[in-house]
Amino acid sequence: MSERWIADRMTRIDASGIRKVFDLAAQMKDPINLSIGQPHFDTPQPIKDALERAVEEGKNAYSQTQGISPLLTKIQHSVDAQYQQTDRQVFITSGTSGGLMLALMTLVNPGDEVIVFDPWFVMYKHLVTLAGGKVVEIDTYPDFRIDVEKVRAAITPKTKVILCNSPANPTGAVASAVELEALAKLAAEKDVALISDEIYKAFTYDAEFVSPAQWNPQTIVIDGFSKSHSMTGHRIGWCHGPQHIVQQMIKLQQFTFVCSPHPVQHAAVVAWDYDISDRVADYKRKRDFMLRELSGDYDIQGAGGAFYLFPPAPWGTGTEFVREAIQNNLLIIPGNVFSPRDTHFRLSYAADDRMLQRGVEVLKKLAKKP
Repeated sequence: MSERWIADRMTRIDASGIRKVFDLAAQMKDPINLSIGQPHFDTPQPIKDALERAVEEGKNAYSQTQGISPLLTKIQHSVDAQYQQTDRQVFITSGTSGGLMLALMTLVNPGDEVIVFDPWFVMYKHLVTLAGGKVVEIDTYPDFRIDVEKVRAAITPKTKVILCNSPANPTGAVASAVELEALAKLAAEKDVALISDEIYKAFTYDAEFVSPAQWNPQTIVIDGFSKSHSMTGHRIGWCHGPQHIVQQMIKLQQFTFVCSPHPVQHAAVVAWDYDISDRVADYKRKRDFMLRELSGDYDIQGAGGAFYLFPPAPWGTGTEFVREAIQNNLLIIPGNVFSPRDTHFRLSYAADDRMLQRGVEVLKKLAKKP
């Protein structure tokens, strides 16, 4: 096969550094795996039962592109009650990743600029590249707070989108209501689209979750069941936003994902009403344990939500520190997967307590390495 067959855009998209760690984990014997960005608990049984029932009942063909009526009705009713914005429409996506791709492909022209907050979720940069856009990074180190004046200074005539993620991957930072209100109002003032990635909103531990959509009716919200209900492999999420934008996203979904998996949508009807408060409480307990055990050796900022810590390496670069961790059977992710900086590392505390205890022991030992 000729190299000239490969589109130029692919040279600007790197293989995922996280996937490389996953591949490494498969080769190791009993690794201490704190690299995984998904819940460690299984999909709740009533949801699995609903999925099996849907398959047995023959709900295996395409659904409507926008999603099945019972699920749309539940989510639309909740969104209407929360925001009371008559133009806000819901549709069902093939995971939050699918929703993000649809949003960026709908909004971004070649050469447009998309503002993201550094460090950012790995997919943002590459989806913007796929759409032909250019990422503009807003530095949030060391405390991972949003400085709206930095955003204002970064806006140019080419700025098309601001992409916000709270609670955030990889930092666990939760933006305050003050930050999000200012960001939402700035986007409206500058006529820039605002995308709010809210996939981790269930896991907010120290304050009530807030969305910028409550201050800016034009905000496009991406959400899903993957993290909250441990349904990462089921590929189901939802999006809501201004009707004229959502209609264009649905049109694009017809010719890409077609629809979210039909039987999974019926399982999601059950998931919507399933109480996950015990899981959230358990992850808060795990977060508190990790902070209590590691804060003496590591400068941990953020960590108010999701299930990640993103501390600076206590010595060397992030990559050097992670290499040493792997030599000690501990799998974590170097920070340069999420950022131009190679100073930090990400660990996930979505793991059982024994795994976390083993990880803490290694991290304490590594922190004291001369």
